[in-house]
Amino acid sequence: MSATDTDAHVSTCGCKGIRSCLLCERLKGGDQLNGNEAKVKLHFCYEPVLKLAVHEDGKPTSFPFPGVFIWEDFLSEEEEEVLVREMDKNVWSPSQSGRKKQDFGPKVNFKKRKVRLGDFQGLPAISKALVERMVREPVLAGFQPVEQCNLDYHPERGSSIDPHLDDSWLWGERLVTVNMLSDIVLTMSRHATRALELGLGSEDINDDEKEEEQEVQVAVRLPRRSLVVLYGEARHEWKHAIHREDVTARRLCSTYRELSAEFLPGGPQAEVGGRLLDVALSFSHTAG
Repeated sequence: MSATDTDAHVSTCGCKGIRSCLLCERLKGGDQLNGNEAKVKLHFCYEPVLKLAVHEDGKPTSFPFPGVFIWEDFLSEEEEEVLVREMDKNVWSPSQSGRKKQDFGPKVNFKKRKVRLGDFQGLPAISKALVERMVREPVLAGFQPVEQCNLDYHPERGSSIDPHLDDSWLWGERLVTVNMLSDIVLTMSRHATRALELGLGSEDINDDEKEEEQEVQVAVRLPRRSLVVLYGEARHEWKHAIHREDVTARRLCSTYRELSAEFLPGGPQAEVGGRLLDVALSFSHTAG
């Protein structure tokens, strides 16, 4: 990436409230850790073959970690190049914590629980082949994305995303993300007060610290061009985050979300959901 290209992906800050990035922190004359300074007692790494969270220091402690599926090399190098080029034809809007975004989906007010089409034209046309490929995987059988959110992370902006759970009123069981341009670590976290439920011993909790200030963290390593699915326990009980220190090069991702049961056939808002899916799966949005 040239210096001009780098400047284009770094220059604008969209932080509000307690959120911050390196751009606004420099203007304020100091650095912040952007919410990543929680006191953490236990660090684990996800082993996708074993489907276990294994202690990163090689200790024998481990526990089952269900609800994560990783499809390595989901994209080819050529597909990634085309996707990135097409994404960069669209406007990147400033977002929180040093990210930039592109949203393709309905207009949603989560606080008031209202959703409408707005100017939604459908998912990007270039995504159709990817969706057709991903639904062949059994864990994604019947997956019908109603929203695609593209995010641009850059180390010179201090990009990150705080630990969070995705909404479950509108969005359904599976969250699907395609990772591009660089490897990344998806950090899953949960309060250490749930340690006993994970099969860990009470001796793992530091009695000198308040339990609510301690976390269990599981690092899920996502290779470049991979696809990851969060579902079940990983979707609903573990928060997920991208920490600033793990963004070492430009990283793009596309996250696809499906509708919750409330908006599917048999649900109270099935008619609304049907209209949203008709538009989304038209794949009518073209770049530019």
